[in-house]
Amino acid sequence: MRLSSLLAAAVMVAVPVFAHAAEVTPLVTAEWLKSHAGDENLVILDIRDDIEKTDLGELPFIANAVVAPYGSAGWRTEVDGVPGQIPAEEQIAGLIGGLGIDGDDHVVIVPWGTDSSEFGGATRVYWTFKYLGHDDVSILDGGWRQYDAQGGERVAEAVTPEAVEFPYEVQPQLRTTTDQVVAALESGTKLIDGRPNEQFIGQSKSPVVRVPGTIPGAVNLPHSSLYSGEYASFAQPETVATLVKDLGLAEGEDNIVFCNTGHWASIIWFGLSEVAGNKNTAMYDGSMAEWAADPARPIQ
Repeated sequence: MRLSSLLAAAVMVAVPVFAHAAEVTPLVTAEWLKSHAGDENLVILDIRDDIEKTDLGELPFIANAVVAPYGSAGWRTEVDGVPGQIPAEEQIAGLIGGLGIDGDDHVVIVPWGTDSSEFGGATRVYWTFKYLGHDDVSILDGGWRQYDAQGGERVAEAVTPEAVEFPYEVQPQLRTTTDQVVAALESGTKLIDGRPNEQFIGQSKSPVVRVPGTIPGAVNLPHSSLYSGEYASFAQPETVATLVKDLGLAEGEDNIVFCNTGHWASIIWFGLSEVAGNKNTAMYDGSMAEWAADPARPIQ
């Protein structure tokens, strides 16, 4: 992506979604982050994978940032044979506290911003903070791509954090269990599959899912519809509202989002819950990997 294209995209971003001054909103712009990078109680959390394998030269890191790569730091783990689950609360809180993040900090998560799937690392980590009851969290819209395109300061080394205690209070309403999905099937609660259409209709499947198909009655909202890899930006509220309307989901209606392992689903959760404001959106962490593991559970 050329620098001029990213700068143009930044100009096109609508204002209301983003944080200004001290308020905390789901997305912040690169300009906002540059202006507030030195603020007290602001922690820049760089979750980019494989930074050392890039061609960024001697200055590959974001100034004032702590680093905890999404794929290797321990944000997700295998639980009872199901991959990609959130670790035990005390374990994930220990990871966060080890990054020097405490209960008073506003955390800004920075992915690479390359495409919707990669951006899903940021939405998944964001969901993790919310699940632990930490509301002061945002994502840098467009990630590193926007930060670098707009001249964000780069340094040779990441911050070495001093470990602190991270307090948490689990918000169970944000996470759905298999038993709750079974109950949702009986009650008619809307189920939203965030996978590509090919997986939704059973033409292909992830290696971690036993058989192709989806949960009966689910509707499809592909994760790629919520993030533009071309312009490095998340969908605007009006776009999300249109997509939600097309799903037949009423404002504030209860719904459960899922995918294969709760990664792509976090993108849908973020769009519906945080951008569109439907706080009755929950994520099925085990998703199809857990659902399809039992041959007795129905597959459409």
